[in-house]
Amino acid sequence: MKREWDVILTADRGSFTDYGGSSVLGYVACMPYRLVPRFFMDRFFTPPIKVDKDGKAIYAPYALRKVEASLLSHGFNVAVIPPDYLEKSVSEKTKVLGLTVHDPFGLNPVSFKLSMLFGGGATWTAKFFEELGEEVKKLKAKYNFKVIVGGPGAWELLNKKPEWIDNIFIGEAEVTLPEVVKKLMDGEEVPTIVKGKDPKVDQIPPIVNPARLGEVQITRGCPRGCQFCSITPETFRSMPLDVIKKEVEVNMKGGWNRVEFITDDVMLYGSQKLRTNHDAIVRLFTEVMSMGVDGIWWPHISAPAVRESPKTVKAMAEIARYSFDRAVAPVVGLETGSVKIMEKYMRAKAFPWTPKEWADVIIDATAIMNDNYIFPCYTMTIGYPEETDEDVQQSINLVQKIIDHGFIAWVFPLPVIPMATTRIRDNPFPFMERLPSKYWDLLYISWKYNFKITRQLIPILTSGIKSNIVKRIVKIMIDRVFDSIDQIFYELKETKGKKSMEFSSINLNNTIGVLKSIYWLTRLAFKNQ
Repeated sequence: MKREWDVILTADRGSFTDYGGSSVLGYVACMPYRLVPRFFMDRFFTPPIKVDKDGKAIYAPYALRKVEASLLSHGFNVAVIPPDYLEKSVSEKTKVLGLTVHDPFGLNPVSFKLSMLFGGGATWTAKFFEELGEEVKKLKAKYNFKVIVGGPGAWELLNKKPEWIDNIFIGEAEVTLPEVVKKLMDGEEVPTIVKGKDPKVDQIPPIVNPARLGEVQITRGCPRGCQFCSITPETFRSMPLDVIKKEVEVNMKGGWNRVEFITDDVMLYGSQKLRTNHDAIVRLFTEVMSMGVDGIWWPHISAPAVRESPKTVKAMAEIARYSFDRAVAPVVGLETGSVKIMEKYMRAKAFPWTPKEWADVIIDATAIMNDNYIFPCYTMTIGYPEETDEDVQQSINLVQKIIDHGFIAWVFPLPVIPMATTRIRDNPFPFMERLPSKYWDLLYISWKYNFKITRQLIPILTSGIKSNIVKRIVKIMIDRVFDSIDQIFYELKETKGKKSMEFSSINLNNTIGVLKSIYWLTRLAFKNQ
């Protein structure tokens, strides 16, 4: 195994994994770690990624591949190494260790909410980061390299930087990071906090090694400018089609016949001023599918763009051959049903319509998506300082309309987190006692409907999982456990969240807890067979 790299890039296990072939399983890492035994994390939810004979990752998270490509284009000797292989890969030659972090302290909206609901405590995302930190600290003491940390979760480190980190990198990497790495290697002084300059499209090189799940970026940034979001409207770019196809080719050579577009809104590809570019999107889907891929999936779409151009949605679905068994389940920002909250925090969210038309936009867009086998995962932001029970009731009314229509959709009311890189960074954290009391009613009706929809769609949710045993276990966890969880959410509603404290003493990450979990799952797996 080689140990000759000047720069090594890595991430904690919560990010450096393929989630067993289904990115949906990644959300388990947002749970308090005491509630999910390590055996199941290591085996099913965040399994390790394989390496080649030199210890380099066979495939890796797209963010690391993008940074790798940028550093390689500037002549650096760099390798992407999974966290499990750091000790075997770092050497006296190593000058810089770069980390990308997604949720180092468990403060992202999903982690914050799940921790709050289930009695608090560190999430698996935080636990994995802590464990990586211990390993890096030990290796740094031995080899004396510099550590720089960036990524979407780097903001969590700004006010609580671990001592083993030398520099925190905020923003995009392509322009500034190579300069910073050169200075670190030469022993020059670098500020503790570095803000990256936004690159132009021609300054963003394509990846040169495979990304997990066939990930390929098609847009970067979002022009809507919501105040709770760290993506600024000034930096929206669409990637050139030839670059996209190069990256698809790289992934296909690495064994990925599927394509996962990375985008904050697939409908904005090739757009200007938030207007859908139908021809650009059709060409993108047509040319990528003609490369012989099995399918195209994507993580985000916006309801207003869907409503504006239903013909584009239909064309995407036909070209990518979506069906009930090949459906897409993207994250879609529902945010709120309150016109007051929309007008203050996300005025452009409804464009080309107004905040007063938001409810109609959501209902019409959901119908269009469902007609084309797109099943939205609606996220909501709850807990703004001026938000009242009346505002939350308007959100409840909108969710109830979705339910009454019988749409295939999920709804996740999340606490709005004042991330340090957003315009609401000075807002107070939405701790339980600060949330409007009706939040718990919204949570209950949403999750009750989520359970119903999830049971219907178990085949879709597990379609990317290769192991039949894992599919069976996931099906059991979804199908059998929901009855008891439904009761829990009901009691959370009735107690306005106080029920959550009863979970604070549960710890399945001890010997007895693990044995009980294995026994329970095994028994369920083979019951009635």
